[in-house]
Amino acid sequence: MGLDATHSLAKVMQRLKSVSSSWIHRELQLAGFAWQEGYGGFTVSATNLRRVRNYVLNQEEHHRTKTFQQEYVQLLKRGLVTYDEKYLW
Repeated sequence: MGLDATHSLAKVMQRLKSVSSSWIHRELQLAGFAWQEGYGGFTVSATNLRRVRNYVLNQEEHHRTKTFQQEYVQLLKRGLVTYDEKYLW
Protein backbone atom coordinates (compact mmCIF):
# COMPACT_ATOMS: atom_id res chain seq x y z
CA MET A 1 0.00 0.00 0.00
CA GLY A 2 1.56 3.26 -1.08
CA LEU A 3 0.82 6.45 0.82
CA ASP A 4 0.41 9.96 -0.46
CA ALA A 5 -0.96 13.27 0.78
CA THR A 6 -4.57 12.28 0.07
CA HIS A 7 -4.52 9.36 2.54
CA SER A 8 -5.93 9.97 6.00
CA LEU A 9 -4.48 8.12 8.97
CA ALA A 10 -7.94 6.77 9.86
CA LYS A 11 -8.44 5.23 6.40
CA VAL A 12 -4.91 3.78 6.30
CA MET A 13 -5.35 2.18 9.72
CA GLN A 14 -8.80 0.85 8.80
CA ARG A 15 -7.39 -0.80 5.67
CA LEU A 16 -4.24 -2.07 7.42
CA LYS A 17 -6.23 -3.66 10.25
CA SER A 18 -8.73 -5.20 7.84
CA VAL A 19 -6.18 -6.72 5.46
CA SER A 20 -3.83 -7.93 8.20
CA SER A 21 -6.68 -9.38 10.26
CA SER A 22 -7.95 -11.35 7.25
CA TRP A 23 -4.42 -12.64 6.58
CA ILE A 24 -3.90 -13.65 10.22
CA HIS A 25 -7.20 -15.55 10.32
CA ARG A 26 -6.60 -17.23 6.96
CA GLU A 27 -2.86 -17.99 7.09
CA LEU A 28 -2.18 -18.38 10.81
CA GLN A 29 -5.67 -19.65 11.68
CA LEU A 30 -5.84 -17.56 14.85
CA ALA A 31 -9.62 -17.52 15.23
CA GLY A 32 -9.56 -15.37 18.38
CA PHE A 33 -7.31 -12.64 16.96
CA ALA A 34 -8.69 -9.09 17.01
CA TRP A 35 -7.15 -5.65 16.83
CA GLN A 36 -7.75 -3.19 19.66
CA GLU A 37 -10.19 -0.35 19.03
CA GLY A 38 -7.76 2.57 18.89
CA TYR A 39 -4.34 3.38 17.54
CA GLY A 40 -1.72 6.07 17.82
CA GLY A 41 -0.05 7.87 14.98
CA PHE A 42 3.25 9.71 15.28
CA THR A 43 5.38 11.43 12.69
CA VAL A 44 9.12 11.76 12.49
CA SER A 45 11.19 14.25 10.54
CA ALA A 46 13.45 13.06 7.76
CA THR A 47 16.48 14.13 9.78
CA ASN A 48 15.55 11.59 12.48
CA LEU A 49 14.87 8.59 10.22
CA ARG A 50 18.23 6.93 10.93
CA ARG A 51 17.72 7.31 14.69
CA VAL A 52 14.19 5.85 14.52
CA ARG A 53 15.36 2.98 12.31
CA ASN A 54 18.13 2.12 14.78
CA TYR A 55 15.65 2.29 17.64
CA VAL A 56 13.30 -0.15 15.91
CA LEU A 57 16.14 -2.54 15.08
CA ASN A 58 17.30 -2.52 18.73
CA GLN A 59 13.89 -2.51 20.43
CA GLU A 60 14.34 -5.85 22.13
CA GLU A 61 17.53 -4.71 23.85
CA HIS A 62 16.04 -1.30 24.68
CA HIS A 63 12.98 -2.81 26.37
CA ARG A 64 15.14 -4.76 28.79
CA THR A 65 15.59 -1.52 30.74
CA LYS A 66 12.29 0.27 30.08
CA THR A 67 8.87 -1.26 29.45
CA PHE A 68 6.77 -0.34 26.45
CA GLN A 69 4.20 1.22 28.79
CA GLN A 70 6.81 3.43 30.47
CA GLU A 71 8.21 4.53 27.16
CA TYR A 72 4.79 5.20 25.61
CA VAL A 73 3.71 7.45 28.50
CA GLN A 74 7.04 9.27 28.25
CA LEU A 75 6.46 9.79 24.52
CA LEU A 76 2.96 11.17 25.15
CA LYS A 77 4.25 13.56 27.81
CA ARG A 78 7.13 14.72 25.62
CA GLY A 79 4.65 15.44 22.82
CA LEU A 80 2.31 17.27 25.23
CA VAL A 81 -0.48 14.81 24.39
CA THR A 82 -3.43 14.89 26.77
CA TYR A 83 -4.44 11.36 27.77
CA ASP A 84 -6.31 9.39 30.40
CA GLU A 85 -4.27 6.37 31.49
CA LYS A 86 -7.41 4.26 31.98
CA TYR A 87 -7.78 4.21 28.18
CA LEU A 88 -4.17 3.29 27.40
CA TRP A 89 -4.06 -0.33 28.45
